[in-house]
Amino acid sequence: MHSEFKSISEIIKKEKAFDALRETAKEADVVERFNELFPDLSKVAKAVKIKQKTLFLRVENSVWRSELNYKQQLMIKKINDLIGENVVTSIRFIS
Repeated sequence: MHSEFKSISEIIKKEKAFDALRETAKEADVVERFNELFPDLSKVAKAVKIKQKTLFLRVENSVWRSELNYKQQLMIKKINDLIGENVVTSIRFIS
């Protein structure tokens, strides 16, 4: 019998079996907090999902899509710095 007990949160944070869950939670956090990270973009872009480290942004205006494409690397850096690891490696713009 183990003499050391662990909390559920400690198990989820450290056990290898929960890697996918942790990754999904980080991705959901980015999508949910996108407008908090980039408040000036709240009217022109909406984070939809992250799939295979690609953030999908809904941007209706082609001018904004072009502008955001130009600033893509800065956005990726800001997102990854907030999370503390490389959750996003590219951004894809959808209509």
